[in-house]
Amino acid sequence: MVSLLSPSKAQKKLAENARAKRLQMELTQEGLANRSGVPLRTLRKFEQEGAISLESFLKIYLVLGGLDDIIEASAPKESAFSSIDEVLDTPSKPTRKRGTRK
Repeated sequence: MVSLLSPSKAQKKLAENARAKRLQMELTQEGLANRSGVPLRTLRKFEQEGAISLESFLKIYLVLGGLDDIIEASAPKESAFSSIDEVLDTPSKPTRKRGTRK
């Protein structure tokens, strides 16, 4: 599936969602910063620009209650077959669980 969303727009949308969730929980920026352990300045920059480290982002979502959803959304999806021919054409040998070395 091709996304028409650029990484910078995705960052802004994630920041908007986090801010909306924070307000829904009636938390101030300072309150969320204290609970998450993320510096207030970092939280403000995230909400304004969308820029934040992954670790700080996950700390914020741990407090906001969406960490499990993020983990679930990033999990690989099982491939579904669209026809019996695809099932029959699939090789029976197991797929590799690690990448090839270079």
